[in-house]
Amino acid sequence: MSDLTRRGLLRRAAAAGVLAAPAASLTAACALGGGTSNDQAKGSADAKNPLGVKEDAPLEVVIFAGGFGEDYAKAHEAMYTGRHPAAKINHSSTQEISKTLQPRFVNGTPPDVIDNSGAGAIDASGLIGQNALTDLGDLLDAPSIDDPKTKVRDTLLPGTVEVGTYDGKTFVLNYTYTAYGIWYSTKLFADRGWQYPKTWDDHIALCKTIKAAGLAPWTYPGKHPRYMSWPVIATAIKLGGLDVTRNIDNLEPNAWKSDPMRQAADAWHQIVKDGYILDGSAGLDHIQSQTAWSQGKAALVSCGSWLENEQKKVTPDGFAMALAPTPSLGKGDRLPFEAIRGTAGEPFVVPAKATNARGGLEYLRVMLSKKGAKDFTQKVASLTAVKDSTDGVDLPVGLRSVVKALDASGKNGFNWVYQIYYRKLERYLVDAACGEFFSGRAGPEEFLNQCQRGADEIAKDGTVKKYRRG
Repeated sequence: MSDLTRRGLLRRAAAAGVLAAPAASLTAACALGGGTSNDQAKGSADAKNPLGVKEDAPLEVVIFAGGFGEDYAKAHEAMYTGRHPAAKINHSSTQEISKTLQPRFVNGTPPDVIDNSGAGAIDASGLIGQNALTDLGDLLDAPSIDDPKTKVRDTLLPGTVEVGTYDGKTFVLNYTYTAYGIWYSTKLFADRGWQYPKTWDDHIALCKTIKAAGLAPWTYPGKHPRYMSWPVIATAIKLGGLDVTRNIDNLEPNAWKSDPMRQAADAWHQIVKDGYILDGSAGLDHIQSQTAWSQGKAALVSCGSWLENEQKKVTPDGFAMALAPTPSLGKGDRLPFEAIRGTAGEPFVVPAKATNARGGLEYLRVMLSKKGAKDFTQKVASLTAVKDSTDGVDLPVGLRSVVKALDASGKNGFNWVYQIYYRKLERYLVDAACGEFFSGRAGPEEFLNQCQRGADEIAKDGTVKKYRRG
């Protein structure tokens, strides 16, 4: 596609706020079997095998069974065995990464590659604090598969390496590039004569119209309510500027209770108190709420750009989903309506005590080839962090809307990283506060107070290493 040139995609990645952000270290619940590498599968390095993979060493790959499925991983595994035909691949997938794999870290028998994603992911900062992950420096400095004169690190979009870097060393490879916003069906809106709202007043007016038509304006995953924290924070950032998220990321006193956050919370509370949320949403998980949306029971849903692939089995033909930014609160917003959040995500790791850690690094090198990246995009309708990997790819309608939104956002893109610095803060403390807020059990003030108490708890915990975003 003409708009997916190298220059355009690089510009979008840089503009959408992919941050040079180390992650924090939370105290692990138990020892995770850290220490020096247990790699027993080292071979001789040469031009064809720069990472020194032992050709007949088995490779175990564990994939998160989430929105991207696992077909893409099987394709990558086939590419790996094409380069190392004597290697046997042991593939498995699970939605419970932590429950399944943490015992194996403890006893020193982890897999060779892990897609450490989903609600049940193992806290990466805890793994790093226990020296349980392999430094990916050798991978990043290895020659790329497509061009032996180019290092792997130089084939990646700006910010990709930094998002997985902790205290100067890279332990996490974030493979995808994700945009976050509000999703709607362009067919539904066209059929009803509705326009996606650019301002908050127009958003509320549209909610009234949608409700009068017998549909719910909104639904959300009540079992993972942090999905709704994303548009609230985005609204505040667009109103108050990047200092809003910088202060949250840095655990500044009362950052969650700033005036922009207060105004954003007040605004979003209106969809709760006026009954603009689908009945029963508080009891739904992300798949159930998104399916209700796909079925036309609700018009709007908050999600990242993995949504299209996650819902492809239940999305009706012609649904034509599209991603849009959060509406602007008013003319005083520091950032324009088009500003949208974007970042690298879907973290892959190689355990330090993997039997075939060199093979794990090689597997990631295969993933980061143009063929591996293009195959991923074609299979799961998501951008990767690999430069030039979308050239010539026929993207589905939802992903085309993501590209369009990132282009429109330009230099006004933004992101936040507190959930990387302090995973507990988003996954448990903010998540719980959002559950109370969007179910109607707490008002805006108590919602922000709960978030601030969670941040203060982390800030005062001397066992948690603190990081500052510049």
